[in-house]
Amino acid sequence: MEGVMPLCRKEQLSEKNLSACYPLSLANEGEWVKIVQLRGGSLFKERLLSMGIDLADIILVIHRQHGGAVLIEKSGSRYALGGGMAQKINVIGV
Repeated sequence: MEGVMPLCRKEQLSEKNLSACYPLSLANEGEWVKIVQLRGGSLFKERLLSMGIDLADIILVIHRQHGGAVLIEKSGSRYALGGGMAQKINVIGV
């Protein structure tokens, strides 16, 4: 299943942008993205919420490593996410 981009659910996307979403771990440095799906369990979602990250948030990808780890920025705060977490966060470009 590697290399396959999952399609986001239509109800999560606006009529204007019905394109495929992709994992945060694949976003480019300097790219602004919107979180459209969290594909983890309740502990994963709680962890993100404790950092102030939720669905529909718009974030900036500051740095990306080959293993999928990313450094993101939201509202002036920066967060480092491991590759496993970044893989479970689906985004679309804004």
